[in-house]
Amino acid sequence: MRVDQRLIAEMIAPRARVLDVGSGDGTLIDYLYRTRSCDARGIEIDMQNVTQSVAHGLPVMHGDADHDLADYPDGTFDYVVLQRTLQAVERPREVLRQMLRIGRYAIVSFPNFGHWRLRLQLLTTGRMPMTPVWSTPWYSTPNIHPCTIRDFLVLCEEEGYVVQQWLAIDEDGARAPWRRSIRLANLFGEQAMFLLRRAEP
Repeated sequence: MRVDQRLIAEMIAPRARVLDVGSGDGTLIDYLYRTRSCDARGIEIDMQNVTQSVAHGLPVMHGDADHDLADYPDGTFDYVVLQRTLQAVERPREVLRQMLRIGRYAIVSFPNFGHWRLRLQLLTTGRMPMTPVWSTPWYSTPNIHPCTIRDFLVLCEEEGYVVQQWLAIDEDGARAPWRRSIRLANLFGEQAMFLLRRAEP
């Protein structure tokens, strides 16, 4: 289990109803079911991952974050999770809107394109950076909307979302010690995680 998945699980209350969007091989769903007694299910675009999940008894359907979230009724879930998928969806703003329509909370994790290693590689080589998190060459990557921690916070402010909790971590899972400084977290955090809710009317 990846470190970011473990940290996401810590944000989820026991016995919650959870939808994992872009659930991959179902690791998070299985963990939430076994350790937190959650009613967790997933949608995944990669049919091989769907088949693997179903073969392990996990409730995962073939689906697409950009199109299939609209089919769920309002307030179906307590949490809707988007793990390391935001940068790969066609319409990130609309996906977030749908997540917070069908769920009370949204948990979003993404690789931070503002990390210092990426900036340095771009500056010194003039080429798209490659790191363990950004490990696919630009011409075959599914990542079409890379963003930084600061970019994401601006989007949340524009949309009126309340940030309940956020974390910046490195690939080994060490939490960034810059909790009070967005600027430093944006520079040194390899990944970011946000727990969001809609503002009260």
